[in-house]
Amino acid sequence: MFEVLVYVYENYWQGAACPEIDRLGRKLMAAGFEPEEIQEALVWLDGLNIAAKETQTHLAKASGPVPVDAAGPGNPFVCMQAQASTSLRIYSVAEQEHLGAQSLGFVCFLETSGVLPPHMREIVLDRAMAAPGDPVSLDDLKIIVLMVYWSFGEEPDALVLDELCDETEGRLAH
Repeated sequence: MFEVLVYVYENYWQGAACPEIDRLGRKLMAAGFEPEEIQEALVWLDGLNIAAKETQTHLAKASGPVPVDAAGPGNPFVCMQAQASTSLRIYSVAEQEHLGAQSLGFVCFLETSGVLPPHMREIVLDRAMAAPGDPVSLDDLKIIVLMVYWSFGEEPDALVLDELCDETEGRLAH
């Protein structure tokens, strides 16, 4: 699945330029990906698109919390409100087990560095929970972070992009 996501990211940088799911599936098939990988990636991308669109809609309203009755079943993004600077994100046992210490540490690093705002963090966590792997590897989490930026039509800062794309093995600290 992650090879398909990297292909989509590289070939359709702007999320808006990405074709509809059915057409994308045909293009991925023509590119030589396996049908099971394509299906898994398309389901995952559909979840990403839904989360990003709903989050953008509610961030645009940003005048306070969305009424509880507006929440759709199974949609954690509808009842979103701005996070206070003193807020603390507590990870559930399921999140801790599925993501693992290394991936959770990386999410915390991005958040405390100021490059992963809370609304994007929640989408990263949601999509990571929907991803295969137990725990999700750090390399796969980095692809998820890139795809969340992609879904918002944003390019990460150059240093963040370097952290997300470069191999960290063999780096020398200055």
